Amino acid sequence: MKTGYKLFATLTVFYGILAIVYWLLGGEPLGITAISLSAGLSATVGFYLWVNYKRLGLLPSDNDAGEIADLEGELGFFSPHSWWPLSLALSMCTMGLGLVLGWWLTVIGVGVLIVSIVGFTTEYEKPGITTHY
Repeated sequence: MKTGYKLFATLTVFYGILAIVYWLLGGEPLGITAISLSAGLSATVGFYLWVNYKRLGLLPSDNDAGEIADLEGELGFFSPHSWWPLSLALSMCTMGLGLVLGWWLTVIGVGVLIVSIVGFTTEYEKPGITTHY
C-alpha cells in the first residue's frame, strides 16, 4: 500500500499541474473539469490507501524481501451465493428501459433498485448483533 498511495499522490500532483497549465493555455472548460476531476479521483484513492497503510502498517507485499508464503491466510469474506446482484442488474435495466419507454417504468425501476440496494448491503446483518471494525 505504501507504493500505491505514493503513486496516487504523484498522479494527483501531475493532474493538478496539468489542469492549471491547460487552463492557462486557454483550454476548454470541459477539459479543465475532466482533468481536475481526475486529480480529485486520484487524491481520493491515494488518501484511502494512505489511511489503510497507517492503520495496517507494512504489509508483506510492501516488503522487498517478502516471500509469497507471507501472504497466506484469510483474505476476506466472499459471498458464496447471493441473488441480490441479479436484482440490482434487473432494476437498472428496468430504469434504462424506462428512459426509452416511459417515466412510469423508471419509477418502478427506482423503487426496485432501492429495495435491492438495501437488501444487498444488509444481506449478512443479524438483528441485534453489532459488528465493530
